[in-house]
Amino acid sequence: MSNIQPYRILLYYKYVHIADFEEFAKEHLQFCKELGVKGRILVAEEGINGTISGTVEQTDAYIQYMHNHPLFQDMIFKIDPSEGHVFQKIFVRPKKELVTFRLEEDVDPNVLTGKHLSPKEFYDKLQQDDVIVLDGRNYYEFDVGHFRNAIRPEVDSFRDFPDWIRQNLSEYKDKPILTYCTGGIRCEKLSGFLLQEGFKDVSQLEGGIVTYGKDEEVKGRLFDGKCYVFDERKTVPINQTEEDIVVGHCHHCGKSVDRFINCANDYCHLQHICCTECEETHKSFCSDACEQFELSRYEG
Repeated sequence: MSNIQPYRILLYYKYVHIADFEEFAKEHLQFCKELGVKGRILVAEEGINGTISGTVEQTDAYIQYMHNHPLFQDMIFKIDPSEGHVFQKIFVRPKKELVTFRLEEDVDPNVLTGKHLSPKEFYDKLQQDDVIVLDGRNYYEFDVGHFRNAIRPEVDSFRDFPDWIRQNLSEYKDKPILTYCTGGIRCEKLSGFLLQEGFKDVSQLEGGIVTYGKDEEVKGRLFDGKCYVFDERKTVPINQTEEDIVVGHCHHCGKSVDRFINCANDYCHLQHICCTECEETHKSFCSDACEQFELSRYEG
């Protein structure tokens, strides 16, 4: 009996100039609908960033289509097997930026970005005494899983990084800096920004955490917990060794757990770590205030 899963998940990005990106997004949406893939794709003048799911045949066809396009011939796809779709719909949205940074002086990763390190090179660097390891994601992504000894970013969104870095990391400009994120796209700009700010030695994890977890030599070592992903899976395992531990804590009771849920309040939908017992006890609300607000909506 075959253990090959019938669906796949593709994660990909490429910084490349797309002249009429809004028209491209419109045409790409139509193509995706006809093909039958589902997911979330962002298109900007500076490039494309997407996560989609589909059958093996559909994802093969998507990869071939993109590699036949002159702008995306060398685009790298990170591929995960899946039992089914991890998205309900397909969205292709034009945006001003692929990752919202809103810098006074924008960073073009094709011109300025940190040194790319393979998983093995990153693993070796992690163990050096003088290195500063910067998580390039949001705090809630960090809380469910991160590289050992990484700095927890006190940011709600990527656009908060410039001010946070200026306020908290300026003293480390002469230290080696390692950055990492889920798939690599945020670090392309984050590492460039650090160089722009005067940090002298900046490197980033090539392909992000998801690539690191698939490396046959490293096997995800020194990554604790799980990696947050932006689809229905919520989190995926990275460390493939006996060193794997749970680092997340339930939002309500503090129990060690690594599962996310959305707050049941339609005006909140806060993604929070929650154990199954507290999900039932608190009816999927993140707080008493959210539960009372939702009840008041139906009581009049």
